[in-house]
Amino acid sequence: METKEKTLKNTHHGHAIKRIRRTLGVKQEALASDLGLSQAQISTYEHKKVIDDGMIEKFAKALNVAPEFIKELEEDPVTVIIENNTFEKGSSNIGKVDGDHIINNNPIEQILELSKEKTALYERIVELEKEKSALLEKLLKERK
Repeated sequence: METKEKTLKNTHHGHAIKRIRRTLGVKQEALASDLGLSQAQISTYEHKKVIDDGMIEKFAKALNVAPEFIKELEEDPVTVIIENNTFEKGSSNIGKVDGDHIINNNPIEQILELSKEKTALYERIVELEKEKSALLEKLLKERK
């Protein structure tokens, strides 16, 4: 039973460390200094899916979190998309003008727009299914 639970969880130790570090506002260089590693080694660890328990404990102590938190923090695709986009000044082209059109590359707005489109499509599908059911009922009544 325990092995099934582990396979269902979408965890990535390196990404968990990166998320915690970023949330705490800690730079890779500062974390590297605390652990006696180089910034490049921290970057390498942040890309590893599985990190050994001893190293996770060192990261947990340096970040002041429980080792289990790093081991069990699940990946959420939407969170990953949002975290991997930078919103710093000058780093995006949100609202830039291209001729007569405004280019809107704000990922959050795009997600919301896609969600609205999906909802509209589902509503249209339901409407078509109702029409189809009504037509089938009418045909059945005519045959009787």
